[in-house]
Amino acid sequence: MASFLRPLAYRHRWIYDSVTAISSLSVGGVARLRALGLEGLNQRLVPGAAVLDLCCGSGEAAAPWLQAGFAVTGLDIAPRALDLAAQRHPDLQRVQGLAESPPLPDGQFAAIQLSVALHEFSRPEREQVLRSCLRLLMPGGWLVLVDLHPAGPWLQLPQQLFCALFETHTAIAMLEDNLPAQLDALGFVAVEQELLAGQALQRITAQRP
Repeated sequence: MASFLRPLAYRHRWIYDSVTAISSLSVGGVARLRALGLEGLNQRLVPGAAVLDLCCGSGEAAAPWLQAGFAVTGLDIAPRALDLAAQRHPDLQRVQGLAESPPLPDGQFAAIQLSVALHEFSRPEREQVLRSCLRLLMPGGWLVLVDLHPAGPWLQLPQQLFCALFETHTAIAMLEDNLPAQLDALGFVAVEQELLAGQALQRITAQRP
């Protein structure tokens, strides 16, 4: 269970932004963190392709895709976050719904992004989210997820402290699991994993057959 700092960070934007800024230093800053999904797939997609940002929040990680000219839909369960996304990114198509069962048609997207969001789900919910991604991708479409990974020796203690203060048991559970193997088992192909930030982050790309 996370400490009292987690609800405070979500209630007070400056705390959330400060934590994000500090934790993103190892990948080159907040802007680079937000762009990691786009970096992973940009060369594999045609210009203007349809992209879904699952758990988009207020649209921070959708912004690089929009700036690159993609047609981006953002899905989130929180109306307040979607309202803020609308103010910041008018071109973002917004959908309210659960990532486990998105109210969207099958095979609609060339790419789906999950940016530092999958660790918020329990193991059963995480499987549902990934199955939803497989359903929503068009044949040959790509999933890119950026999320926590067990850190190397230099960042192991800071990561443990971060998780204790700001994350829940679902993040700890994900750190114990092999996401590439899970994607393989669900039916994704061409699964590739890249470790970043002293191994504390992983970027995984996977394709729907």
